[in-house]
Amino acid sequence: MLSTLARAATRRPLTVIGLWVAFLLLGFGLGTGVFADLSDDVPDVPGTESDMADDHLSGVDPTGESVTAVVAGESVSDAALRAQVERTVAEVREIAGVAAVPDPYTTPGLTARDGQALVIPVTFEGGLSDEAEEDATDQAVETIKRIDAPDVHVSGGELLGRQLSERAQEDVKNAELISLPVVLALLLVVFGGLRAAALPLVIAVSGIAGAFLGLFAFSQVTDISVYAIQVTTMLGLGLAIDYALLMLVRFREERRHTEDVVAAVHRTVEAAGRTILFSGLTVAVSLTGLLVFPSVFLRSMGLAVAAVVVVDMLAAVTLLPALLTRFGGKIRPSKARSENEEGRVFARLARFAQRRRIAVLVTVVPALLVLALPVTGMKIAIGDARQLPSSTEARRLYDTVDVHFPKGTGVSPVVVVLKPGTDAATADRIRALVPNSESRELPGGNTVVELQPPGTVDGKAATDLVERVRDVRGDEPVEVTGVAARLVDFRAMLGERAPWAALTVLAAVFVLLFAFTGSVLIPLRTIATTLLSLGAALGVVVWVFQDGHGAGLLGGEGLGALSLTAPPLIVSIAFGLAMDYEIFILARMRESLSADSRRTPAGGGLPTGSTARRRAGDDQEAVVTGLRRSGRVVTCAALLLAVVFGAFMTGGFSPILQIGLGLTLAVLIDATVVRMLLVPATMALLGRRAWWAPKPLRSVHDRFGLREASPEPPVPTNA
Repeated sequence: MLSTLARAATRRPLTVIGLWVAFLLLGFGLGTGVFADLSDDVPDVPGTESDMADDHLSGVDPTGESVTAVVAGESVSDAALRAQVERTVAEVREIAGVAAVPDPYTTPGLTARDGQALVIPVTFEGGLSDEAEEDATDQAVETIKRIDAPDVHVSGGELLGRQLSERAQEDVKNAELISLPVVLALLLVVFGGLRAAALPLVIAVSGIAGAFLGLFAFSQVTDISVYAIQVTTMLGLGLAIDYALLMLVRFREERRHTEDVVAAVHRTVEAAGRTILFSGLTVAVSLTGLLVFPSVFLRSMGLAVAAVVVVDMLAAVTLLPALLTRFGGKIRPSKARSENEEGRVFARLARFAQRRRIAVLVTVVPALLVLALPVTGMKIAIGDARQLPSSTEARRLYDTVDVHFPKGTGVSPVVVVLKPGTDAATADRIRALVPNSESRELPGGNTVVELQPPGTVDGKAATDLVERVRDVRGDEPVEVTGVAARLVDFRAMLGERAPWAALTVLAAVFVLLFAFTGSVLIPLRTIATTLLSLGAALGVVVWVFQDGHGAGLLGGEGLGALSLTAPPLIVSIAFGLAMDYEIFILARMRESLSADSRRTPAGGGLPTGSTARRRAGDDQEAVVTGLRRSGRVVTCAALLLAVVFGAFMTGGFSPILQIGLGLTLAVLIDATVVRMLLVPATMALLGRRAWWAPKPLRSVHDRFGLREASPEPPVPTNA
């Protein structure tokens, strides 16, 4: 397949480039339509009690969405301001689609005790079309914004989703403007020429277009989170640069052996292209764990990111070869270096880790475990407006209310649906769980009881209240929904499905690595060391964003819990990225398979054709060779990914800060501490046993395993 792709790219490069230009136009044209369909409603899990209760309410509750306005900055008792507010309330009530607007001066709780702020809630009619609801919302916001006061902020409901979508689009654009010039500068340092440095950016732009188009396609069948656009875009950008870097480094190496650009492209695709396809497959497989969860958000994220990985792979093995065919003749070959000069730093590190393998293991492993300790106290929550950047309208509204009103004002209640036939005594016991509960009758004999919890919207008091309601109701037809209930159900879903997701991913990765190496112990070693780096990265994220140590330096704050989507996304994506680097190193080790004899070592316990150690005839030297030849690429790739992730963290969304920091740390720890120290140390400890596999599995690998078919380097055309 790779040979076919290489021939197509080199025979008709302009056709291939033209097809990708059309894809880019489609991605940046049609694909950007996803920004109009982003949702801020992440925690819904189909089939859970909270989801079914919410669906039931949607069918029987005549009221619809609502928005909230806050007016502050001067005394609300001022006659002129009061006249404006009362006139505005009257005008908003007349807007088509508005169901209710209470007078803040006569409704208890809507005017602050300090007299410096008031709240205007606007409730819309149920059953409105999306267009009618949007028109009514826009008219209400425009009318309220005409109030002449120092602070007037409006958010909530459908409006919040739009505000976050606009901010997400702005953040993606800013991140690209920040990351692309920095990446170009780093690539100039790596390659020493503008042409070679610019090509990865072309592939990166393809990755961004693929992210937009993939998300747009999924938005037609499911909700796409406002955070998904940033996560998939930064991964599409980062992985595209990584894959292009690997291809270009290999192309420049091949150009040392031949002046024939087409021949160099073919050899590059056959060698590096194979590694890219396999590593991309491993990343995609790592994301299959997200498909185990019934959460629409997690499933859509897994599918969307996997789609982006596929686009990046295809761009690297089709578009980049076509570009190299047209322009590769002007890219300088890499400098010829002796084996002792190539990757000297990485070779020294590898030999040091091998000689001091016990010291390395007893130092590095405990250090990573210490960094991972905060994970044991990790909490997840849906969060409130504090997760948003301080410049967003929703955050300004939250901060203004927090300053002028009692704690807990505006916290979403625990919503209890009493269906027809509910025992009156049970209903009374539920109402008695909190003081001042509110009830309202709905058509069809349904009753809604709203219980206001103390503390935050998804704090322990709120989630405990959900559990108490579910205990009190017994077998009565009572359902609980609301933000706190959705969090309880989401946590239960994670607890139930996480072991299966982990088992799915670990089993799939084990099979792929076995197919690549023919070893049973190398996949187990890889999984163990990768989990160490993941634990350390996630532990730091918990320490920073949950416990509040240094969060302000990153533009966030300690929230007492992580965003409920951050841990599964960090683990699944970072695991795949770590496998990327493992494949890069193993591929370099395997390449020398055809350079030395194909004998099976005495003892018969090692799989035929399993290692690159045949180049040096020594297991430990094989690891040194792999790191010497891949260490530079792995380090540069990790640094470039860190730059991309860091650029997306400038937006200030707390979930993106958490995911960005987790992925950045996981990549850097894995590419340095794990790959440069733990890998050679553990391989030295295992020795020849590292390549062991039971005889039945050796037979399976001999028949079905992946093999390099790397030909001998061509004779140089120049002396």
